[in-house]
Amino acid sequence: MCHPVRSERPGRVALRSTVREIIVSEHPELSPSAARKSLGELIGQYWSWLFLLIIIVAIAALDRSGGFVSLFNFQSLGANMAIVLIMALGQTFVIISGGIDLSSGFVMGLAAVSAATVMTALGNTFPIGINFGVALLVSVIVSLIPGFINGFFIARLGVPPFIVTLGMLGIARGVGFLISGGQPVSVNVKDMGQIGNGFLAYFSPSRNLWTFLTQPVGLRGPEVRELVRILPFPLIYIIALLFICAFLLAKTRFGQHTYAIGGNKEAASRAGIRVQAHLIKVYMFSAFMSALAGVLYTVRFTSGAANAGDPLLLDSIAAVVIGGASLFGGAGTIIGTLIGALIIAIIQNGLVILAINPFWQFVAVGIVIILAVLVDQAKAKVVQ
Repeated sequence: MCHPVRSERPGRVALRSTVREIIVSEHPELSPSAARKSLGELIGQYWSWLFLLIIIVAIAALDRSGGFVSLFNFQSLGANMAIVLIMALGQTFVIISGGIDLSSGFVMGLAAVSAATVMTALGNTFPIGINFGVALLVSVIVSLIPGFINGFFIARLGVPPFIVTLGMLGIARGVGFLISGGQPVSVNVKDMGQIGNGFLAYFSPSRNLWTFLTQPVGLRGPEVRELVRILPFPLIYIIALLFICAFLLAKTRFGQHTYAIGGNKEAASRAGIRVQAHLIKVYMFSAFMSALAGVLYTVRFTSGAANAGDPLLLDSIAAVVIGGASLFGGAGTIIGTLIGALIIAIIQNGLVILAINPFWQFVAVGIVIILAVLVDQAKAKVVQ
């Protein structure tokens, strides 16, 4: 015996639809489209964190030696990525403003050879603090010049950032090689390398002795090998710069104006922001950060080279993009740049520890960059 299919009355269906519309109108966050949008925004915002966690777990699981998950390796990783991260911090402001700085790598090299030349000229005649301070000041002044020129041509004359900074790349490279004579400039100043390679604290287990800033004196072979070094100076420098740049970008008018210009330059101008003057400051800030990176390179390797920043330029841009900054401007964070730099550094470090051909790091970083751009585009579509 067949039973007829019972259908809902039209009035009941209409009533249910009306109730649903009322609920969604009063609480739009409960709609299916809003739920999909929220999920998409969440994934787009935190995908780099998830990817970082995945590669850390994967490398740790594949590493049979146990060298990856160790205090020594993590400290070395942080110190080694310091120079790239400092350049990336300056690049973050430029990319958020809607531009790009291709000259930062060779501006960094120019700062490195300038610092090395000044340090060598002053020698051991002056205290190390004065020697370092003068070298830092000279390097910053020399680097701010190309930064100002970049900003002036981009802001005042309307030349595309890609063209201007590409031209400045060649100029900074040439001037750097002219200063150095085409060769690295060695720094033979006592204890100068300690500024770039020292640690905050040292602990000798055999003597049960703690010292700060300098390692214990009189240690012999086995005692030197077992010496525990804690918190390298480059890591301290980048932690301080991260806090400063994060505050500058998120809590000051300079950062707010940078976001506004990157989001809509015309709207920012109508809101009273001096767009041209601000863009000049942004490119000078990028050059300033490149100068700091160049000086850190000099004290870490007790040498300055005009091409020191050449292989680091693309990594600094990649760190910003992987960290979630939009190449169209208006979006990006300092913490995102840090995550991007960590992803690149861990990939490079992990491949070495796993004894994989280091050339694969270029392939891996390239894949991550493309993935970051795809996520950025997908996030833009979800938000619309």
